[in-house]
Amino acid sequence: MQSLFLDVLVIGCGATLVMDTVAFILKRAFGVQPLDYGLVGRWVHCQLRGKGAPRPISQVPPFRYERSFGWFLHYLIGVVFALVFLTLMGPGWAATPSLLPALIFGALTVAAPFFILQPAFGAGVAARRTPKPGLARAKSLMAHLSFGAGIWLAAVLWASLK
Repeated sequence: MQSLFLDVLVIGCGATLVMDTVAFILKRAFGVQPLDYGLVGRWVHCQLRGKGAPRPISQVPPFRYERSFGWFLHYLIGVVFALVFLTLMGPGWAATPSLLPALIFGALTVAAPFFILQPAFGAGVAARRTPKPGLARAKSLMAHLSFGAGIWLAAVLWASLK
């Protein structure tokens, strides 16, 4: 159990870090704006206070530390996704990680922004209410594929250190 907990923590944080590194590179090289995790923090804060949140979330006044809270949630979600993935794959996968299952899982995690965050932020299911829904969907898919690649990369590095 302790080994699974450590695997989940390291692989989840590592995968999220890869996702963030890819987002940083895309922003610097091509001007692609990543998700503002402060908005995630604001939305969850509204939910926790039982107030819901008007759409779009950008019209809700910010609260203190929302950006830090949002980044914490971002990494927590990465760890939860890693837990789901490692549970589905079984104990052997982390010892000998393979790329394809991690990429498929990463692609499947795009359901979270498509069906939870984007509608909650006022963008509609799969960003259908945005000016360029195809572009928004592609950005989400690329981010989540990089998370899947990050699961694999973090697992490979972690397995080599064990």
